[in-house]
Amino acid sequence: MLKGFKNFLMRGDVVVVAVGLIVALAFSNLVKAFTDFVINPIIARAQGGNSVGLGWQLGQAGNKSTYLDIGSFISTVIYFIIFMAVVYFLIVEPYKRYSARRGAVVFGDPGPVKTCPACLSEDLPAAAAKCRHCGTDQPPVAGTPRP
Repeated sequence: MLKGFKNFLMRGDVVVVAVGLIVALAFSNLVKAFTDFVINPIIARAQGGNSVGLGWQLGQAGNKSTYLDIGSFISTVIYFIIFMAVVYFLIVEPYKRYSARRGAVVFGDPGPVKTCPACLSEDLPAAAAKCRHCGTDQPPVAGTPRP
């Protein structure tokens, strides 16, 4: 039982995912610091004066719980975009190249699909002989070999 668990943990995919998560967490802290200490001050300065940030006070002046802070939302969107770009270019792309060298296709484009004329489900593979939802025979699509 323990040997099987060890084999599961030592598979290449599990190790790659674990390293990817650790790297993603490290980059998350870096990107958060960038947005907190660079982007947020720029957005706060855009409103001018002695404002807390880019936004509006909805209730009593000085009450932070009723302050609609658009600047923080913009900063969070920028954080998300930067973070996802880092994950894509530093984790997903190298993993795709590594997997391609091993002969496996990951994150590939989905294959062509067709619509079932009986139940109108639109997610059948183009080469399907039967519908996975209603079980009816499917007419062949031109150019696809029939099994």
